[in-house]
Amino acid sequence: MNNKTKATWMLAAALSLLLAACSSERAAEPPAPTESPKPAETPKPTDSKKPVESKKPSDASGDSSVVPAPPATSANSESAKEAKAEKEAKEAKAKEAKEPKATKEKTNPSEPADKQSQPSGASGAVSDNGKAGAAGPKNPAGAVTDGKAKEPPATGTGDRKALSWYYMKKPKGQVPNFPAETKSYTKDMKALWVGTGKKVYLTIDTGGPLGDIDTLVKSLKDNKVKANFFIAGYNVKKNPDFIRTLVADGHLIANHTMTHTDMNTQTDEQVRKEIEDYEKLYKDVTGKDIQPYFRFPYGRYNMHLLKMVSDMGYTSVFWSTAMRDWEPRKNGAEDPYNDIMNNLHDGNIILMHQGSPENIQALDKIIKAVKKAGYEFAPLSDIEPPK
Repeated sequence: MNNKTKATWMLAAALSLLLAACSSERAAEPPAPTESPKPAETPKPTDSKKPVESKKPSDASGDSSVVPAPPATSANSESAKEAKAEKEAKEAKAKEAKEPKATKEKTNPSEPADKQSQPSGASGAVSDNGKAGAAGPKNPAGAVTDGKAKEPPATGTGDRKALSWYYMKKPKGQVPNFPAETKSYTKDMKALWVGTGKKVYLTIDTGGPLGDIDTLVKSLKDNKVKANFFIAGYNVKKNPDFIRTLVADGHLIANHTMTHTDMNTQTDEQVRKEIEDYEKLYKDVTGKDIQPYFRFPYGRYNMHLLKMVSDMGYTSVFWSTAMRDWEPRKNGAEDPYNDIMNNLHDGNIILMHQGSPENIQALDKIIKAVKKAGYEFAPLSDIEPPK
């Protein structure tokens, strides 16, 4: 082998070794990234303002129409939240004014944020403009006991299982069917949802706007009808003269809590405070003791609360006729008129929301038609429940 051939052979061998080394190094590298699969589309959130229903309502002659209570997130809770926020703001400012300046220390910037002191408010911290902030325990009750905000008990099990009142329509003239849990009520759980005989119990709730007060009062007075009012405490504060007018006209006014909050979200202490504060407010405004009837806001309760409210001396009042009157009515005043007349039955406890303009517009016509059908309007104090 001559020198030229030898050199060519050595060069070829070197190139082979170099190529082998490069191939080995490339094999150790991660593969080129491929296009990652697109994440699955998440379902669009449902409108939280719409109530969850176990069944779709049918027409008035159906036998399985479920009529729910108004949703807790509906507009009729906003006024209560605003009133509560305003009250908390005033209390916070009053407390700040009484505290010595020496106690107003600045927080340490080097200290973790979760260790720094924060205002405690049952619905969150209250800012200078009176609006509820994001901080604070998630508790809409607005009640603080023993100087500390308390979280509501766990719900969903045992006698704390959250319940929501409803009824199932039957053909016109027949008493509806009611939730199965009513069969589990014990003797120490005082509750009403229907009466007997040719009597109708008109119950008017004001957990939201007060609406057209003048037309309401006139319709009742002109027809010589006594109604049963469940008025939220913040509305009593807003218009005490309205309350005094109702009392003077002989209507029954019952306890509907101060803030119109879902009581499943409250502690026992907060529930008691809501009810007892209402008793005191009513006495201050009218000079009379409150009637021993109570309505859970939104019809939401549990067995534990039902017994607790009973132990406080109240009878909880549900209903056997209601309407989706927290929403605008498609056919105006004709809708509440038809809702009530197509479900009229013995011992009917009618739930009507005062804030619905269509209800107030239809009230005179409804009263006259109910009387013409042979029924008498009566206060809850006259009710005789089925045996």
